[in-house]
Amino acid sequence: MCKSEINIRGLSHTYLPGQPGERIALQDINGDIRQGELLAIIGPNGSGKSTLARHFNALLLPTRGTVTVNGLSTADPANLWEIRCRVGMVLQNPDNQLVAALVEEDVAFGPENLGLPPAEVRRRVDHALSMVGLSDLRLRPPHLLSGGQKQRLAIAGALAMKPSCLVLDEPTAMLDPAGRREVLESILSLNRQEGLTVILVTHFMEEVVFADRVWVLSEGRLVLEGTPAYVFSQREVLQKIGLALPGPAELAWRLRVAGWPIPAGVLTLDDLVTCLEGLLSKTGWGRP
Repeated sequence: MCKSEINIRGLSHTYLPGQPGERIALQDINGDIRQGELLAIIGPNGSGKSTLARHFNALLLPTRGTVTVNGLSTADPANLWEIRCRVGMVLQNPDNQLVAALVEEDVAFGPENLGLPPAEVRRRVDHALSMVGLSDLRLRPPHLLSGGQKQRLAIAGALAMKPSCLVLDEPTAMLDPAGRREVLESILSLNRQEGLTVILVTHFMEEVVFADRVWVLSEGRLVLEGTPAYVFSQREVLQKIGLALPGPAELAWRLRVAGWPIPAGVLTLDDLVTCLEGLLSKTGWGRP
């Protein structure tokens, strides 16, 4: 079993506690995030996804309960620097995280502020740009990048700090389909090839199918968790809280209802096409 990297126990968070406008955002969340896994967090708007994500690197602190990163409590101010070095964060709008005039200077910003020697900064910049496929654009001004390239640059800036875990809060929400594909491919590569623990907050169900596990939030509570195949088998539960299946999974479900022998667990378009081709070849349909 993989070692746990982040542990959440009884986590609750209230905005403006005891004041007018008090709002409970999270209620009694418990869970463990395993080293090297890709965890997707989904839920309707206002379910607490972003609030939860900001607890993983101590941007927010629990109102009640605990969050620990490799045994370090986020509530202890002495642990703050170490936790933020271990857990990188990439937000929805990359423009909010880009600070320099050139791509390579932006990636170097974090390591330089750590006081690292120039040679080490250069190594980190080169490696981070290579991991997200931006090495050829190192001398380009960030404002001339596409949306997908800007988001990959924001990821590179986080990677240059050498985190063991990367939290991405709806990183593809502002991108077109091509940009979403670029960013998702980078995320999957970092997780699969580099072994980086990745926490992906998203509302695109098609991105969730690539996760190892899924957490589903509703009204600040963790209401469902498991593999993508399991979570998306709970169609009625998801519909009740306002979530839909990925398009291919929904079509597979409708075909099963119509009597087609489509196996459970079909989540992607490729899987569905392969399944249908196999069924049609058995019937001889479409042969000359």
